[in-house]
Amino acid sequence: YFSGRLFGKHKMAPTISPKKTWEGFIGGVILTLVFAYFIEKNFENLRGNWMIVGFLVSVFAPLGDLVESQLKRSFGVKDSGNIIPGHGGILDRLDSFIICAPVVYLYFIIDKLL
Repeated sequence: YFSGRLFGKHKMAPTISPKKTWEGFIGGVILTLVFAYFIEKNFENLRGNWMIVGFLVSVFAPLGDLVESQLKRSFGVKDSGNIIPGHGGILDRLDSFIICAPVVYLYFIIDKLL
């Protein structure tokens, strides 16, 4: 978010989500990888390669958000619900999980098999 607000010039998907920029995306990937490195080095009891998990999350979470935004646009609605007023509905709060959670789960399944 912050890198996109500070440096964002190149729109990622202007017709779907006009405020998303490639600079924000790259900043999110970098910051997520920094946190993943911190977790991997300081919490060795947590199994898994957190650099890979961080990369998967940082790439697929924005994709889930874009999918949800496109879904709303295809139905011609601004918000996916009104349970949480001013927040676009529950689907807006969980949109990153649409694609991200299954991808990370799949990674853990494949990692366990190897």
